[in-house]
Amino acid sequence: MARYPSSMRCPVCGADETKVIDSRPAEAGNSIRRRRMCASCGNRFTTYERGTLLLMVRKRNGRLEPFSSEKLNNGVMAAVADRPVPREAVADLVEEVEVAVTADGSPVASEEIGRLVLEGLRHLDSVAYLRFASVYKDFQDAEDFGREMAALGRASSAGEPHKLTDEETTLGVGVAHDR
Repeated sequence: MARYPSSMRCPVCGADETKVIDSRPAEAGNSIRRRRMCASCGNRFTTYERGTLLLMVRKRNGRLEPFSSEKLNNGVMAAVADRPVPREAVADLVEEVEVAVTADGSPVASEEIGRLVLEGLRHLDSVAYLRFASVYKDFQDAEDFGREMAALGRASSAGEPHKLTDEETTLGVGVAHDR
């Protein structure tokens, strides 16, 4: 059985005895901010306590794996590589997807995560959208790109965001297999 320290160590002197002098909600209620003071050296420091929700992702082959915002971020960053998309926009998209999929706490399908990323990329950069779609939808040839570009063009000319349907997700291009 793991044994946890009974108190927070001072980051300056390493002493075990610290005292909480202030505690309040932070990050819109998602964490607790605590001001602490070391009993040995008097140093004051701040700690944050954050709950962790282990969200599971159901892959296409039925296997469950823990959700990784780092993996999501890496996938989006690969799609926007060498494109004029600000890092902040990528961070916002990753956060929006993470909030959407963690809303009810139940396992989420990897297809839903991909669909949400595509929706976000559609508004950020069409080339990044096509890059991500080519992997997500497992494009096999130029015709797959042509169909997707046509669907993207129809959505753009309509002047409103296009919501991906299940049919469009698999329309003639299949679905990517887990890697």
